[in-house]
Amino acid sequence: MIDPRRLVVLAAFALLALNPGLAAASPAKSKPAAIPSVAPPPPEPPAEPLPPPKIYLFRGAMGPFFSTGIDRLSEKLTKAGFSADVYEFTLCRLIGNRAIASYKESPAPIVLIGHSMGGLCSVLISEMAAKENIPISLVITIDPAHATDDVPLNVERFINIFLSDSVLGGGDVVAVPGFRGHYASYDLKLNSRVSHINIEKSDDIHRQIVDMVTQLPRIQVQTQADAVPLRYLVPADTLVELWDSGVRLPVRAGDTMESIAATHRVPVWAILQSNSLPENATLTPGQSIIVPRHLTPPEAAAAMAVPPPAAPSGRKR
Repeated sequence: MIDPRRLVVLAAFALLALNPGLAAASPAKSKPAAIPSVAPPPPEPPAEPLPPPKIYLFRGAMGPFFSTGIDRLSEKLTKAGFSADVYEFTLCRLIGNRAIASYKESPAPIVLIGHSMGGLCSVLISEMAAKENIPISLVITIDPAHATDDVPLNVERFINIFLSDSVLGGGDVVAVPGFRGHYASYDLKLNSRVSHINIEKSDDIHRQIVDMVTQLPRIQVQTQADAVPLRYLVPADTLVELWDSGVRLPVRAGDTMESIAATHRVPVWAILQSNSLPENATLTPGQSIIVPRHLTPPEAAAAMAVPPPAAPSGRKR
């Protein structure tokens, strides 16, 4: 006698053999859907360089006789390919209004450089621009008059080179409270070879100003929160090195004042003064110290081998 269970199994096989489509009709297990990979966001395009700055230079009182270094600096800036015009400080507000109108028509970094009363004028124009919410990229005052106002908030970089014991100049210009830009002040009163009527004629200072202005179009606007103001009494017979501002750095194990100075290419005296330290000061790992820095580090400046803008066809006076 045949087992009924075997008959059921045989019947099932026979049914499948006669109807193969039944097997195909049964749903197959679905494969898990492939998760599409998310493409990384495209890299941000490199920042466009700023347009060439417009430079306004101002002589002091009796400028054609006593501020001739400003004319020489203008010639060097023009030779480097920039628009650099020289004016008398008596035209201060007129030129200030012209600079503001020019910026509104075609925005470009504004650089103001002045000697004696021309330094006072440079800060005054900065104040005029502040009322119009116009930034001033760089202001350099060279032994400005005592009456020179404080540096307003719209100035991104300020440098003062002066003689604190000068009667004709001597403007120890400071920044208004809340200033977040870059600030550096250099008192040259210990240098017996420098006077009010030759301080603006230094070829070494001219070279550094031209280098600094050349770098401006290649870097983006930066009013950095970490910029530390610098104030120096420059040692006698020492060339002025125009640092942009200071930066706080931690001391590492094995660091000395000399090794830090060599690494950052600054003199030891500058680090000592920046931190109000005596000459025999020792450093402790983890200690925070202020080190002067340039507009851009020397390595970055060398890497940005971009030619300066083409020289203008003519100069306005």
